[in-house]
Amino acid sequence: MTTIDKSGYTSSRKREHLEICCEKPVESGFSGFEDIRLVHNALPECDMNNIDRGAEFLGYELSSPLFIAAMTGGHSDTAEVNAVLAEAAEHFNIGMGVGSQRAALENPELEDSFTIVRERAPGAFLCGNLGAVQLAEKGPEWADRAVEMIDAEALCIHLNPLQEAIQPEGDHNSGGCLEAIRDLCLSSKYPVIVKETGCGISGETAKMLCDAGVSAIDTGGLGGTSWAAVEALRADSDLLARMGDDFNDWGIPTAVSLMEVADCGVPVIATGGLKSGIDIAKSVALGASLGGMALKLLKPAMKSREALFEEIELINRELTVAMYLTGSGNLAELSKVGAYITGKTAQMKNRMEMNKIWK
Repeated sequence: MTTIDKSGYTSSRKREHLEICCEKPVESGFSGFEDIRLVHNALPECDMNNIDRGAEFLGYELSSPLFIAAMTGGHSDTAEVNAVLAEAAEHFNIGMGVGSQRAALENPELEDSFTIVRERAPGAFLCGNLGAVQLAEKGPEWADRAVEMIDAEALCIHLNPLQEAIQPEGDHNSGGCLEAIRDLCLSSKYPVIVKETGCGISGETAKMLCDAGVSAIDTGGLGGTSWAAVEALRADSDLLARMGDDFNDWGIPTAVSLMEVADCGVPVIATGGLKSGIDIAKSVALGASLGGMALKLLKPAMKSREALFEEIELINRELTVAMYLTGSGNLAELSKVGAYITGKTAQMKNRMEMNKIWK
């Protein structure tokens, strides 16, 4: 059987993804946050002007739990977007993940689209990014190179089986990925975070990942950018386009995924369909350490540095007000706030708990 060299596809695909995400309706599915309502405190015993949004994650002190989730890189046209996002990470002292570094690992001429992130954010908490399939194929050396490329504090290993299944040039063999993740965790000197990219992580998968030694989990749940929808828009056949449409609502809603993995024993980033500082507050109350946003920040970043900074200021302000209205002077107190859970999210949560009892 002939092996196809897919390295030439990778960089051009990154530009296509960026254009589609900015210009087309690619958000799909139900995140679950619509069914979450934090318990209001009519008598908050705290000063809103002195609320501490500071977050601790993997030993690093951040000024807010807002996390700039992985978006782009790997094409010359993506460098400026990454630069603006990095400037925001540095200015606000928040964490940031870069997009998949596969293109730059295949072609070092593309490294500038990633190295610019550390140049613009010399003191920020940065996460590299490599696919689990590439890790299994290339081994820990590629992971180390991804971290070294941006002098990252941690490495995200992304799981995207649905996207790969719909991509014309996708990787369809994910055998050996768990073993590769385990080997990396045993050998690496940096924290390894495993993240989904829009379909969520179940409690069972989280347990396997924690047993393998990962340092944190990023839910990457349903409700935000649907990569099935993205791939449907760039499909090279009617069959793949229809497949993308059929699967654009596939996965575990982010709020449900968060509740499944919150007690797995490692810090959790809630990503997938978060749209405001209120959603970040809900995420922390449900057990997350950080709340990640991608498309919500990408669009203003494509406009200007000022537009992105204004958006982040709004998100942080919303988070502060939500903390005040729950009587939370800091994130530790917010993590103990009660929440009403209704609708589909409550139904899925109840089913999840029943499954645990039956097992």
